Amino acid sequence: MKKLLFALLLYAGAALAQEKTEYKPTHQFTITGQVKKESVITMDSLNSYPLKDIGDIKVTDHLGNFKHGDEKLKGVLLKDILLHSQLTATPHLYSQYYFVCTGSDGYKVVYSWNELFNTDIGDHVFIVLEKNGKRIGELPESLQMVSMLDQKTGRRYLHNLDKIVVSEAQ
Repeated sequence: MKKLLFALLLYAGAALAQEKTEYKPTHQFTITGQVKKESVITMDSLNSYPLKDIGDIKVTDHLGNFKHGDEKLKGVLLKDILLHSQLTATPHLYSQYYFVCTGSDGYKVVYSWNELFNTDIGDHVFIVLEKNGKRIGELPESLQMVSMLDQKTGRRYLHNLDKIVVSEAQ
């Protein structure tokens, strides 16, 4: 009985530890992979892009249940940043490429080249620089990314963007 109780406590502790997310704030991210030259995007370089009013968002989980709201979002378009990274392929092959965006906690979000550059979604995927009236560097979840047209908004609401890896589908 003691062994069973110990095993249950151990399992419960592990489950609680997995749910607690520790944020490692990021102040820059890299773009690597199938690009001609790796680049490091800093807060200073992000400030050189046009800052757009994004509006408010209701963040929902994978079932569509409300988790929290963020207001007064401002940011820069992801595709504007990616335009400066030359892919290793010729343009007629770009449809085979995708971007894996990873947070400092390992959470990953994926966008295809066509999704970002050939649909309306690309005009609504932002690196968030301000929210709730604060600059992103003042928050524990710095360098966030959001896709405003998603139906389940929390699925691709990425905290602490650390890197973007450009890959080719095989």
